Amino acid sequence: MVCAAISVAGGPATSLSRRPALGLHSRRLLWARATSQYTYTMSRVAPRLSSTMVGAPTPDHDEARAGAQGGVKQALISLSDKTDLANLGNGLQSLGFSIISTGGTASSLEAAGVNVTKVEQITHFPEMLDGRVKTLHPSIHGGILARRDQEHHLKALNEHGIGTFDVVVVNLYPFYDKVTSGAISFEDGIENIDIGGPTLIRAAAKNHKDVLVVVDHHDYPALLKYLQEKQADPQFRRMLAWKAFQHVASYDSAVSEWLWKQTNRDTFPPSFTVPLSMKSTLRYGENPHQKAAFYGDRSLSLVNAGGIATAVQHHGKEMSYNNYLDADAAWNCVSEFENPTCVVVKHTNPCGVASRQDVLEAYRLAVKADPVSAFGGIVAFNTTIDEDLAKEIREFRSPTDGETRMFYEIVVAPGYTEKGLEVLKGKSKTLRILEAKRSGKNMLSLRQVSGGWLAQQSDDLAPEDITFTTGSERAPTDSELSDAKFAWLCVKHVKSNAIVIAKDNCMLGMGSGQPNRVDSLRIAFRKAGEAAKGAALASDAFFPFAWKDAVEEACENGIGTIAQPGGSMRDKDAVDCCNKYGVSLLFTGVRHFRH
Repeated sequence: MVCAAISVAGGPATSLSRRPALGLHSRRLLWARATSQYTYTMSRVAPRLSSTMVGAPTPDHDEARAGAQGGVKQALISLSDKTDLANLGNGLQSLGFSIISTGGTASSLEAAGVNVTKVEQITHFPEMLDGRVKTLHPSIHGGILARRDQEHHLKALNEHGIGTFDVVVVNLYPFYDKVTSGAISFEDGIENIDIGGPTLIRAAAKNHKDVLVVVDHHDYPALLKYLQEKQADPQFRRMLAWKAFQHVASYDSAVSEWLWKQTNRDTFPPSFTVPLSMKSTLRYGENPHQKAAFYGDRSLSLVNAGGIATAVQHHGKEMSYNNYLDADAAWNCVSEFENPTCVVVKHTNPCGVASRQDVLEAYRLAVKADPVSAFGGIVAFNTTIDEDLAKEIREFRSPTDGETRMFYEIVVAPGYTEKGLEVLKGKSKTLRILEAKRSGKNMLSLRQVSGGWLAQQSDDLAPEDITFTTGSERAPTDSELSDAKFAWLCVKHVKSNAIVIAKDNCMLGMGSGQPNRVDSLRIAFRKAGEAAKGAALASDAFFPFAWKDAVEEACENGIGTIAQPGGSMRDKDAVDCCNKYGVSLLFTGVRHFRH
């Protein structure tokens, strides 16, 4: 009889008798679930460590940390990334530490003139299984996990001839880099999962009161200073321990994400961890009384995905919370278009969009759509900004009075010529100039609600992905259909309820964020003015009413074509109304709510 006790997600252990062997797919799925649960646990442990970094130093505690065997201070070093290793090794050696190391790390230390004891000299056991087993041994982990304030722990070490470790410096196999560098086989991915490294890190971090654990080469100078000055600051130890647990949690989230994808399962796993890394603290959030920070997402799915989070800032003030939101909205919108296009955004809504072969003309038309809103907004282009375009951006006057030079918070584009960047920098010391890569498609979109998160696929549908079906008696002309597609592509980026009026690849007016569709429609017509006659109108959702409502009002204002998803129980009323006024009505079958 073969039995095992398994405890999943904190539940009771379950006794398993001999069962048929699981298939490869099932084993991968169980492993993905186990790794995800472990990563979840780590994500809970690290913040708790971070939040409890308080307390007074314990008198003479550091002196008591000397090795159990004759007071020898030992440091264990095992690194994949050997940046600044020589400085670390020599620094520890000069402070009287005996250096214990493994494989390539030991060779690098010896080449730097550091005396090294190989791990196998401590364990009296050679590396085995192609390096899978090196440090997984009581002589190593006993020396790390033993509490120096527990006599029976020290007695056990003495009985077995095990010395203590005071410093553990470890980083992990480059799993993230390996699986994102291109095609990699499942077997190669598995071999790049570090086992011994996380075990050492977790052991040292758990016993951080006695063991200093370091996972980042940027912390080497602080470590050496702490030891040299014989400091006894528990805050420093706890910070290193928090960083260690966070490092392992992030690492395991990558393994879990990768392994889940190998199962070819649903887009939405039953649980997962998002590895976030702070890129900057912000002056404040949406409002000055709110603290804020900006984090990059290191999920495997976002590697080379582009977007504002990975943009390079060439000039201007530091980005604010609202700057990131607006820049993201502008960049996502302009990235939808293939022809040279300019998008102007204010408070995450595109208030001007135009496509032209001459991008200077596109810029002028985009601003003209709503110059009042454009002032102080964000301008985005999907083409490289050269000297001529930069001069136009710098000198362009507001269409409202022909005198006021347009002011913008941000300009974002996929690239800049050297001269173009120089000219644009001259517009303002505060103008933020961003260079971004086109946003990726088929991304997972996350949004927080109280106590949880919503996840959905990104809205990536383009006009060529859907069918515009004529529902009215009059079919649209080719130019009218082109206008309807352009308006439809714009309206998906406008906050609901959303209406966009467009003609000749240019937004003429838009209405957004109103509780009812009629008000959004009226705002759009007010902005478009007389230019709305014969233009196309797109709605993000169906019209619930037609007669004496939004559809008839649009017809009476001279609109030429209406594009809407359809699906209302009163769609026939919309058709009859359009037929009465000779307007072409198109059904897309696709809704574009944006909240």
